[in-house]
Amino acid sequence: MSSMTDIIFLLLIFFMLTSNFVTPTGLPVNLPSSKSSSIVMQKISVTITPDLKYYLNDREISISDLEPQLAALLQGTEDGEGVVVLHVDKTVPVEHLVKVAGIATDLKAKVTLATVPNE
Repeated sequence: MSSMTDIIFLLLIFFMLTSNFVTPTGLPVNLPSSKSSSIVMQKISVTITPDLKYYLNDREISISDLEPQLAALLQGTEDGEGVVVLHVDKTVPVEHLVKVAGIATDLKAKVTLATVPNE
């Protein structure tokens, strides 16, 4: 019976650890929809809200401070290995998305646009 409780505790720890890998965005934005939506393990998240406020990993930041802060976060990664996930509200003009994507591309990071799957 004691070995059975050990197995149960090991399973409990396993499921508790794996459940922490899902990182939902905490900011309220309406993401655009697409036919296929895959989950990317994100380390760096840039969010643009409908009122054009920029957030880097859930901290509000100005657009002028975005590039140095993003460069600092990408500093430990190799070229092409950093991933920046953009959570852009679907009502935001495309020029803002392109500006942030350009900054991330200049820093040699891969850019991914977060979407919700079609129903």
